[in-house]
Amino acid sequence: MADSAFKAVAANWDVASIREEFPILSRRVGKDKPLVYFDNAASKQKPHLVLDAMEDIHCRYYANVHRGAHTLSAEATDAFEAARRKVQGFINAKHEHEVIFTRGTTDSINLVAASYGKSALKAGDVVLLSQSEHHSNIVPWQLLREQVAIHIVPLPLLADGRIDLDAYESELKKGRVKLVAVGHASNALGVVNDAAKLAKLAHQYGAKILLDGCQAAAHLDVDVQALDVDFYAFSAHKMYGPTGIGALYGKEALLNAMPPYQGGGEMIDRVTFEKTTWAALPAKFEAGTPAITEAIGFGAAVDFLESIDREAAHAHENALRARVIQGLEALGGVAVYGSAPQMLPVISFNLIGIHHNDVASMIDNEGVAVRSGHHCAQPLMDWFGITGSARASLCFYNTEEEVDTFLAALAKVKGIFA
Repeated sequence: MADSAFKAVAANWDVASIREEFPILSRRVGKDKPLVYFDNAASKQKPHLVLDAMEDIHCRYYANVHRGAHTLSAEATDAFEAARRKVQGFINAKHEHEVIFTRGTTDSINLVAASYGKSALKAGDVVLLSQSEHHSNIVPWQLLREQVAIHIVPLPLLADGRIDLDAYESELKKGRVKLVAVGHASNALGVVNDAAKLAKLAHQYGAKILLDGCQAAAHLDVDVQALDVDFYAFSAHKMYGPTGIGALYGKEALLNAMPPYQGGGEMIDRVTFEKTTWAALPAKFEAGTPAITEAIGFGAAVDFLESIDREAAHAHENALRARVIQGLEALGGVAVYGSAPQMLPVISFNLIGIHHNDVASMIDNEGVAVRSGHHCAQPLMDWFGITGSARASLCFYNTEEEVDTFLAALAKVKGIFA
């Protein structure tokens, strides 16, 4: 869509009405300033629909799922499994049992590493990562390396922050890569990688691919069948839902072939002291009492996202990002990291000569919440030759006025250090 078309669509986005759905946005913080919440890449806020759904189960029908013959258990089970079907539809998985509820993206990646990694990979096999990965998509593979003696090869980035596809294909051609595990979008930069191209090349050379969709799922239209990825991991709290719940999508044949990740209740078929057999998908990977309330909240978050005009929401986010970038350029003395053709509304920056922690702390006094530090992406910070950055991450409930407040706060910081 052309920029002019984006602006036209964004102009039709009723941000005031959307903000009414998020009670926390009416808070005042700092020196009695209206909250400007620009830390959405860490966790997004929750709308009434999610909050009400989570309160409703506790007030009306809370019980453990799958294991009871009574009314409350049946109602809770129905709601829990309905949430799974909502998530299935949201990412267009072929089967609902290809959606495994986990504690979030980190847990999902650990599941793949501990189960698929230990059963399908062997010493000398290569797992390809990129320089921009979140620590959650690095450390599990390092733990696997200690157990299976795999090799981890980090892929270089282009100057704009995207994975270098030429270097990627060059590594694949060596024939040792068995798994690619990369981010659909960078949590630190907002750079969106060409997921379909990454998956096509991986399969062309006999490798499987896992996408960390933690940042992408709330902002992009994700179709796991169209992307043809083998695994896709994402978290509810990045999607206007609760913490402590997320999902792993995996192709049915792969999940069926993988051993359980954890043992205990729910994931069993038959237990004796001599032998235990496993339940069918998805239960095989959902040991123990699940996060019932959170799963229902996750389903409500999907309902919310599917109730809005997502094209208009995306256009609004793009317009906000453009306004931030324009303002930072006008401010001067600012280094911005990442400039790919497709970007999420995530802006990683430094005011030159001022520590990013000082920037975040000082603009908090003006009511502006941003993240500072290495964003759990220390190899990426090393790649750019910095210790960290400030990160402003926006979403569709943010406003142009909030962007202007943020820019004015940065100008005030610059003035203090001048």
